[in-house]
Amino acid sequence: MTATAAPSEEHFLARYDIAAIRRQFPALAQRHGDREAVFFDGPAGSQVPERVIEAIGDYLRTMNANHGGVFATSVCSDAMLEEAHRAAADFVGADDPDCCYFGGNMTSLTFALSRALAKTWSPGDEIIVSRLDHDANHTPWVMAARDAGVTVKYLEIRADCTFAVDEYLKRLSPRTRLVAVGCASNAVGTVNRLDEIVAAAHAVGAKVFCDAVHFAPHRRIDVGSIGCDLLACSAYKFFGPHVGMIWGRRELLESLAAYKVRPAPNDLPGKWMTGTQNHEGIAGTLAAIDYLANLGRTVQGDRSLDRRTALDRAFEAIFQHEQRLAVRFQAGVDRLPQFQSFGITGVERFHERVPTFSIRHRTLPSIEVARRLAAAGVYAWHGNFYALPLTETLGVEPAGLVRIGMLHYNTLEEVDYALEVLRTIA
Repeated sequence: MTATAAPSEEHFLARYDIAAIRRQFPALAQRHGDREAVFFDGPAGSQVPERVIEAIGDYLRTMNANHGGVFATSVCSDAMLEEAHRAAADFVGADDPDCCYFGGNMTSLTFALSRALAKTWSPGDEIIVSRLDHDANHTPWVMAARDAGVTVKYLEIRADCTFAVDEYLKRLSPRTRLVAVGCASNAVGTVNRLDEIVAAAHAVGAKVFCDAVHFAPHRRIDVGSIGCDLLACSAYKFFGPHVGMIWGRRELLESLAAYKVRPAPNDLPGKWMTGTQNHEGIAGTLAAIDYLANLGRTVQGDRSLDRRTALDRAFEAIFQHEQRLAVRFQAGVDRLPQFQSFGITGVERFHERVPTFSIRHRTLPSIEVARRLAAAGVYAWHGNFYALPLTETLGVEPAGLVRIGMLHYNTLEEVDYALEVLRTIA
């Protein structure tokens, strides 16, 4: 890895050419009336750069073939797959590309993994799931626990939508087999401090599964620093196509029995990549990771950076830009008393969150607020965003919330315009 000093915040902002970034995303040029549409729908799926679109098309044009053939297109396809595994390892900070595998989506991959892990559990064992998470990191484990006769305990949250770690520590026991926890909330943006959670789980012999789907487009993933045993993310949240991805410790992935067909390989990563994969989607995932690496080389001003170091630089720059967006938005919402904000709202703590905001009007239904935003060209989601454990805990079902989520391609001007629309609604 190239040894390169991290630039200053001023350096990042000076080299962060938002206009050049936006030009790489064709969808962002779409217009709503006399202005460009504002894409604040990113928490449900980001837009993609041109290079991702081209990579998918190029795969289908030049190497569309199944895995393992000796003819040219299959050989080229397999070479792309191998490079995609290396890119995935760089993306999550792993050393072994074979420990990263792809699938249809995070939810399906987690259901399959939960069945395999549940075969190692016995009645009397316990697992812990979170009330802050997307249901894909909740229900698969709850259903697996039910089938195995295992007790489910909950990692509770405080009023600011952060974990009550002291209560979690009381729930751990030598019977705990798994702790399933998110890296960041897809509803309220909380970035969870996982160090104490992971260390305490390992101290009692439990495995830790981390959902990094919402974390992935905002912050640098490093499975070594997190210390977890398994981690999942989805390319369509970090500027790629609809492909899911899981990393796991080699010894764990090798020891578990995968639900697969007999001709499928028994070694990694093929053991867990059941059936014919979405090869063109994996090509797009590779292109998305390389897009982010290229962003890092640009803000560093060094085209020679290796991919992993370039990703470090990209996410340092993304953090600085998104912090400005988040502070601007929160300051505006604070001046609109008709709206209630959920999660961390003090800007001095914004390093503990990503720029994903859930708000609720005091009288208007969330769907009506979303309709009025859409009518003004601001694309935002309403409902529970599949974060049902959280919306149930907050008591906002069935109307749910309005979610406004920013990504690195959004601008301060877009934030100001969305706030102007919210003021007219208020």
